[in-house]
Amino acid sequence: MPALTDATRGRLLFGGDYNPEQWPESVWREDIKLMREAGVNVATVGVFSWATLEPRPGAREFGWLDRVLDGLHEAGIGVCLATPTASPPPWLGARHPETLPRDQHGGVVWYGARNQFCASSPVYREHAAAITTDLAARYGQHPALRLWHINNEYGTVCYCDETAAHFRRWLAARYGDLDALNEAWGTAFWSQRYDDWSEVIPPRRAQYLINPTQSLDFRRFTSDALLECFQAERDIVTAHSPGVPVTTNQMPLFAGLDGWRWAPEQDVISVDVYPDPAVDWRDPAGPAHGALVADLTRSQAGGGSWLLMEQAASAVNFRPVNRPKPAGVTRLWSLQSVARGADGVCFFQWRASRQGSEKFHSAMLPHAGAGSRGFGRVQALGAELARLAGLVGEPVRDAEIAVLHDWSSWWASQQPGRPSNEIDYRELLSEWHHALWRRNLTCDLAHPEADLSGYRMVVLPHLPLLSDAALAGLVEFVHGGGTLVCGFFSGIADQDDRIRPGGLAPELRELLGLATVHEWWPLPAGDTVRLDDGAHGVRWSEELEPADAEVLVRYAEGELAGGPAVTRARRGAGTAWYLSTQPRPEALADLLAEAAGAAGVTPVLPGLPDGVEAVRRGPALFLLNHTTEPVTVPLPSPQTDLLTGHSHPREVTLDRRGAAVLTPTQ
Repeated sequence: MPALTDATRGRLLFGGDYNPEQWPESVWREDIKLMREAGVNVATVGVFSWATLEPRPGAREFGWLDRVLDGLHEAGIGVCLATPTASPPPWLGARHPETLPRDQHGGVVWYGARNQFCASSPVYREHAAAITTDLAARYGQHPALRLWHINNEYGTVCYCDETAAHFRRWLAARYGDLDALNEAWGTAFWSQRYDDWSEVIPPRRAQYLINPTQSLDFRRFTSDALLECFQAERDIVTAHSPGVPVTTNQMPLFAGLDGWRWAPEQDVISVDVYPDPAVDWRDPAGPAHGALVADLTRSQAGGGSWLLMEQAASAVNFRPVNRPKPAGVTRLWSLQSVARGADGVCFFQWRASRQGSEKFHSAMLPHAGAGSRGFGRVQALGAELARLAGLVGEPVRDAEIAVLHDWSSWWASQQPGRPSNEIDYRELLSEWHHALWRRNLTCDLAHPEADLSGYRMVVLPHLPLLSDAALAGLVEFVHGGGTLVCGFFSGIADQDDRIRPGGLAPELRELLGLATVHEWWPLPAGDTVRLDDGAHGVRWSEELEPADAEVLVRYAEGELAGGPAVTRARRGAGTAWYLSTQPRPEALADLLAEAAGAAGVTPVLPGLPDGVEAVRRGPALFLLNHTTEPVTVPLPSPQTDLLTGHSHPREVTLDRRGAAVLTPTQ
């Protein structure tokens, strides 16, 4: 399989989306000159160029793109060439309205923005394949080509009749017959039994709550339908340029696509990272989010390298108030991605647009021009990344913890009619990962059915749905000597969202040493429950009855006072913890650090101040100071900073929002 290291040719990729069709050709020459000055070695071209390449049905206007690719190649800049299929031209929607998506109400989602296509439409697929074929035939052997970029930020959802027919075909392949579908969906409830496939439709607007498993399967189907579109274009470009890696940029922590299903279909996993730049810069929410996205993307890549396809050089344009990133933040977050496995750091976009919906989105070359502080920071970052070329292809080390994550559980948790609307899957996943991040405990993310044998500890923040295979894997992991820390309301249903006997999977109940969970006691927004160790729980509580589990923490107030809140059970050679509430951040970090220590997992570098992140990649130790004050970090041995060349015998001082990339001094 082609790999990102083939595309980098021994260098970290550095560049961004380049949209020359928005500018006269005289500007192109300036662009290429400034790219060279900034150290850019890759430009993503053609993402939204369909209407320029095919201004009318069947026309092909490739001359301008010839000149762009030739000019970039002459300057030594590689090209990540995109298929333009994310944004069909207006003529396609006007002439073929059946290609336009429809919402749950049956309303047409018109052209005039982007991503206005129905993934199930044969007409859309035909036109997408045609432009992709001609693009690949013309440029598949171009010397500038380093990487293929298919579409852009897949995620469109459609409920039209063509989608309904496609959904029925997908369901027939999944279940085989209607009896199996009716069983899986529980259609005996509310007289929903289906007698003919033609009766089955997407979960369109209904009188009241829609069948939960119907909705769950539609989420799965939508992810697969979009994947079919990706696969079709991937196969076309691969046929014309074998050996050139293929990717598509995923949105970060995006609920719309099952990333575990998509990952094996790509040569390179790439992602767009937009942590909120409006947070208080003393709050670690931004960098913690970046770390989670990086760890998830690396895990989708099987622990290998990945590509940061998009980030903002400064302000974005899609929040109520769009504040710029303070000095040092773009550099710091870029280095964080490299520390966690990225072999490329790219931006949206190269030159700030003067028109259109994203004209206020920042760029590598901002409106203020080449003399601006923003462009100077981009130049400095390009120079620093060039000094880290030796890390290309190197693995991230010390990941002895797996955080389990599953899109089906995420989708199920978003449905109405559940015990609490205050339970947000993404927030819980983020908080548990953040707790590990705060203690500098490196982790991967893993599918619940993944092989867990390479980890010492498995963390399960919140997975309502667990398959039989996942449950068997957890039992084997713990009995084999692993440590499991399981969050509340997990394992309560199977893969079809059917409640398990007793309200908790028997295999998990036995593993955790619980007799039963008598009642779920969700907490109202803003409420807390005091625990007898002095901590407080939020969001949730449960009335537990232990079997042989040791009670570590009890509820200290309310209806559950005196009842168990946190338990631990010894099973085989391992240990299983259960948290029936969500401790506040500091208490959660302490608990996970305690469990990790008992499992033999230690921080990358112990004793670091809050807000200082440590990650090992290959031979290098990345130290990242996310605080606004300088910090001094003691070192276990003499180190040399790859960014500066300076030697640090005993300690290194990091400036506010500063960083060091250290290797042992020779």
